[in-house]
Amino acid sequence: MGWAMESEQRVFIVDDDEAVRESLAALLISYDYNATTFPSALHFLARCDRNATGCLIADVRMPDMDGLELQEKVSVDFPNLAVVIITGHGDVPVAVRAMKAGAVDFIEKPFTEDVILETVKSALEQSARAKRHAADPGDGAERLDQLTPREREVLEGLVAGLPNKTIAYDLGISARTVEVHRARVMEKMQVRSLSALVRIAIAAGIEPQ
Repeated sequence: MGWAMESEQRVFIVDDDEAVRESLAALLISYDYNATTFPSALHFLARCDRNATGCLIADVRMPDMDGLELQEKVSVDFPNLAVVIITGHGDVPVAVRAMKAGAVDFIEKPFTEDVILETVKSALEQSARAKRHAADPGDGAERLDQLTPREREVLEGLVAGLPNKTIAYDLGISARTVEVHRARVMEKMQVRSLSALVRIAIAAGIEPQ
């Protein structure tokens, strides 16, 4: 058995610390994963294929664009990637927020090999499940029909990559109300992450504005 999955399922490592990203890559490659490293979020965004399937491991603290900002971009622009956040002890509350926004998990430094391998395995499984669900737009269209008009408006804002505050302003409601609608949308659409929600919505015919 072992830890590795199909070779086309890749792991992308984004960390400005060269030692961290290279050691992670070496570990994953030793278990037959296809690992690619990037020194910054901007390098990743410029070079990674938007249709890539797999796991993205991103550090929270990076210059130019931090891990949470990268996660927001990935949730819309890279719909087939599952995100894992690397965090220092003081960043755990930040990482928890990342999970609420759709990250698969967070890994706290210093981490063990087993923790990395188990988390990557779970992320790749989630990525594969989400891709299978997105391949059935008919099912997604049926779920869309269950949304109220307001929930549909919130969903359209999410697909457009807008933060909750912007959606709230555009719709003339509070950010808290947007959060409530967002939770109901995710429940009705039967997804656990923003990236999966966007993926299914686009497959069902909602176009990013």
